[in-house]
Amino acid sequence: MTPHPFTLLTNPRFQANEAYGAECSNLLSATELAQAKTVISTWPGYAVTRLCSLPALAHTAGFASIHYKDEGSRFGLGSFKGLGGAYAVARLLCRELGQRLGRTVSHADLQNDPALRQACADITVTCATDGNHGRSVAWGAQMLGCRCVIYIHATVSEGRKDAIARYGAQVVRTSGNYDESVQQADRDAKANGWFVISDTSYPGYMDVPRDVMQGYQLMVHEAVRALPQWPTHVFVQAGVGGFAAAVCAYFWERSAEQRPVFVVVEPERADCLLQSARAGEVTAVKGDLGTLMAGLACGEVSLLAWQILATGANAFCSIPDAAAVDVMRLLASPQGGDPVIVAGESAVAGLAAALLTAQDNAARNALGLRSDSRVLLFGSEGDTDPALYQQLVGRSAAQVRAGAAA
Repeated sequence: MTPHPFTLLTNPRFQANEAYGAECSNLLSATELAQAKTVISTWPGYAVTRLCSLPALAHTAGFASIHYKDEGSRFGLGSFKGLGGAYAVARLLCRELGQRLGRTVSHADLQNDPALRQACADITVTCATDGNHGRSVAWGAQMLGCRCVIYIHATVSEGRKDAIARYGAQVVRTSGNYDESVQQADRDAKANGWFVISDTSYPGYMDVPRDVMQGYQLMVHEAVRALPQWPTHVFVQAGVGGFAAAVCAYFWERSAEQRPVFVVVEPERADCLLQSARAGEVTAVKGDLGTLMAGLACGEVSLLAWQILATGANAFCSIPDAAAVDVMRLLASPQGGDPVIVAGESAVAGLAAALLTAQDNAARNALGLRSDSRVLLFGSEGDTDPALYQQLVGRSAAQVRAGAAA
């Protein structure tokens, strides 16, 4: 791909061979993942998403292999977020109804007990979103029978707004950036007795973001089961950090000594995790956070995510929008027989960073990228904004797929 400027910060606080301790286990664990899998696998439309091998691209980059987990088909929602927000809605409803009734309420109860379904109709969930998380929350609310109000900020496209509204949610557009929409959703929830389903954690608000992250880990579990070998490197894009932390924790919990080199990737205009790593403490990025990678346009770090990434990530990398666009086009028109992949602008940041660092000798050496490296990536969305996808790639997703089939 065309070289682009990027920033790579090796994490000065990374601790090699550090055990996955009790503090991390209280956030994310194999036991909780098993519970999430039991619930999510019962939902209509559940299917394991494909893991794509890209041998021609790996050869060009000088790696042994590249595998790309394509989340574009997840539950018809277009992104991995279907695993997180909807699962958190289910967990919230079980907790809230259990408290009201003075007994344990299971997910199966929610699905099968008409009286509980009626009780769900009196509960309203809400969140702020760049698009994909809100779509998942709205879908989960519709599936389980509760009300839903979703907040979007000024620059979220009409296409993403309409995609959320199709699941029956009331969509409220606010002025300002993503973080300001989070604050508005929180204020309105407190005033109206609603329940916030956020993927961003902050003091006093930890349970729901933990559930969101635990749902994400099912995607990692699927990928690892399909891989021929354990990866040596994992590049994962990040917004508030919950997704990246879920992936990092999965590998860390299972092998402290052999966990892959883990690189967190962000847009250069919304690099709150990189700035936090540089400062040695949680640091917010202010301003409009303008980036094409809308799902990553976050200026404030999730505290739960930081507990894992502060010492669990090997490095942090920020990239320009142009690099993401190049990779979207590359996947839509691959060379050497690699599969065609429809990837949204937020899906490709990890792959973009892997290819950019592979072309830079200093970065390649810093990350230990070699000819025997096995790189794993998570394509977090498909064309969740079809109009923008066509504008950036030059063809619609349908045209890209049709070209592959021809």
